[in-house]
Amino acid sequence: MSDTEPSIYPAKGLLEDKSPAADAMDTMRVYRQIIMENIEYDITRRQLGYDADILDEIVDIMVDTVCSTKPMIRIGGQDFPLEVVKSRLLKLNSEHISYVVSSLKSNTTKVRNIRAYLLTALYNAPTTISSYYTALVNHDLYGGG
Repeated sequence: MSDTEPSIYPAKGLLEDKSPAADAMDTMRVYRQIIMENIEYDITRRQLGYDADILDEIVDIMVDTVCSTKPMIRIGGQDFPLEVVKSRLLKLNSEHISYVVSSLKSNTTKVRNIRAYLLTALYNAPTTISSYYTALVNHDLYGGG
């Protein structure tokens, strides 16, 4: 058998293992793409208008966290296993992102660590979004007008 066909038998240099840094970059690129698809990045960016820059920060925080090598991630002052945090962040969609941005905009207290604040808000978004909008509707219907 001859190994002259490069599409079947790639050059030996191509078969060598990549450096750990290259693997990490590939992993980050893949997760960035998954996250951007999950949150419908282009549509969400258009909907946010002037707040679109926040979306890039949120995506960066999500990618950094999902690709972390630490076994535990601190969320709201409590440590959670990386796999739990990773799973929750990868389930977020555009509604969750809009909710987090809306919550950030309505916050009037000083935030000392914005990265930790956003990570906590993102992690808690799936479990708090329904209650938040229910309370908002109740306020508008019964107490706010």
